[in-house]
Amino acid sequence: MAKITYIEHNGTEHVVEVSNGLTVMEGARDNDIPGIEADCGGACACATCHVYVHDAWVDKLPERDIMEEDMLDFAWDPDPAKSRLTCQLQVTDELDGLIVTMPEKQI
Repeated sequence: MAKITYIEHNGTEHVVEVSNGLTVMEGARDNDIPGIEADCGGACACATCHVYVHDAWVDKLPERDIMEEDMLDFAWDPDPAKSRLTCQLQVTDELDGLIVTMPEKQI
């Protein structure tokens, strides 16, 4: 289980525990956290679960695969270093303390 901090664009923080095996997107969905729409349900087909990963976590996460890279082209204001799709981030104990910030809007 990992404690993940989701920060809305307006600065509101939500700190929740997410079970291993779920995705960071599912953790947001299951805890009713606003700002992650996940229209495709986690199929990496919409980019509406886009977040900015906190600087301290950028190098700790697995690299983006080609599909995630392609979908980020459709995200709102993607950051080449910090943007991730939460449906592609599998929760493990190693993600304990992860901090993500939602963009101003999802497309």
